Amino acid sequence: MARTFRRPRQSHPIAEMNVTNLIDLGFTLLIIFMIATPLINQEQTIPVTLPSETKSQQQKPDRSTHYVAISIDAKGNIYLDERTTPVGLAELRSRLRLYASESKPPVVRIRGDAHVPYEKIVALMDELKQANLLKFTFDTQSISK
Repeated sequence: MARTFRRPRQSHPIAEMNVTNLIDLGFTLLIIFMIATPLINQEQTIPVTLPSETKSQQQKPDRSTHYVAISIDAKGNIYLDERTTPVGLAELRSRLRLYASESKPPVVRIRGDAHVPYEKIVALMDELKQANLLKFTFDTQSISK
């Protein structure tokens, strides 16, 4: 007599959901946000109230363009890139010469506070010209009419 060793199969629904993939997705998104957030807030660590202008059509910048941000706060202190400590005039000049010596010099983004004396902005522009960095932009806040 032949004997079967199989268990009788019962069809019943699985009551638990496999959430492993959802956990992996959650951790992946968390890592992406942890990396991207400091990069977004990098320039916003220096308290600068940008001057306002009316909203207008902007041309798209070239993707290969390298930008360097120079911020001037309301007290007239100058900050380079993401630094949170002010730089002196000698260090500013040496860094500007270093930027100018690159094969493709960067475009300098001037982030001047709305209440900084105009004289400080002109002095910074003069330093940029002396370092032969002739491409610069002014950052402003857009207001809609």
